[in-house]
Amino acid sequence: MISFVGAGPGAPDLITLRGAARLAAADVVVWASSLVPRAVLDHANPSAVVHDSAGMTLEDVLGVYEQHPGAAIVRLHSGDPSVYGAIQEQIDWCVAEERDFEIVPGVSSLGAAAAAAGCELTVPGLAQSVVITRLAGRTASSMPERQSVASFAAHGATLAVFLSAAQPRELQQSLLGPDSAFDGATPALIVVRASWPDQRVVWTTVGRLAADLAATGARTTVLVLVGPALGRDRPDSLRSHLYDPGWAHLFRRRSRPGSTEGRPIPGAAERRVGSGPFPPGVSR
Repeated sequence: MISFVGAGPGAPDLITLRGAARLAAADVVVWASSLVPRAVLDHANPSAVVHDSAGMTLEDVLGVYEQHPGAAIVRLHSGDPSVYGAIQEQIDWCVAEERDFEIVPGVSSLGAAAAAAGCELTVPGLAQSVVITRLAGRTASSMPERQSVASFAAHGATLAVFLSAAQPRELQQSLLGPDSAFDGATPALIVVRASWPDQRVVWTTVGRLAADLAATGARTTVLVLVGPALGRDRPDSLRSHLYDPGWAHLFRRRSRPGSTEGRPIPGAAERRVGSGPFPPGVSR
């Protein structure tokens, strides 16, 4: 079995229980030292053969798979392997070679960056969408048309820009294009090596982004978050409906005037969405 395991954003205790279990049972581990801290390997079987993929090509990695047809192999990817993990070509190889494989999800640096900054990425009235993207850079040929940072900036959603720290000026220019919903005062956040021991969090604005990003000196393992939801000064009127006493849903009635909390709906725990009409006063 080949297990594509998300190592998480960096901290060794942010790998999932399943990911740690796969490492503990692995005969062979292929990991990228440039993206995954060595401390994560503390979860690995001490007798496992470990390959550092930092200097390997896809063909080199596939060669390791070929050499160990019956082994328990862990391909350790940073963050979550489904986001910029380059696993699709490995999956295609597994299918072609009839090798069993699985994907073990991991904690993305997106979540780790938001946690480090102590913020929510989706705030009612400001942003209800998060776009994961990157600058084209050297791999411009792989960027589909109409999926540029500039095109997404027009929507005003929270942008999570990966793999773009080496182009601070280009990133800022893309965020301030003629059709952008952002301006120089729009909040931005730079997180370097989220959850690593040397993690850095820099609060800035789109107008200062290029200078502040360049000042970090970091070119890899950097995530840039942009959007109005990151602002620290928000009106109280933007609270979520989820726990608002005046908002009813499947598991809670709307509070009566003067009441401080809602009342539970009898039998709500057993009621499934779509199984029948909602109780009086409950809106879907």
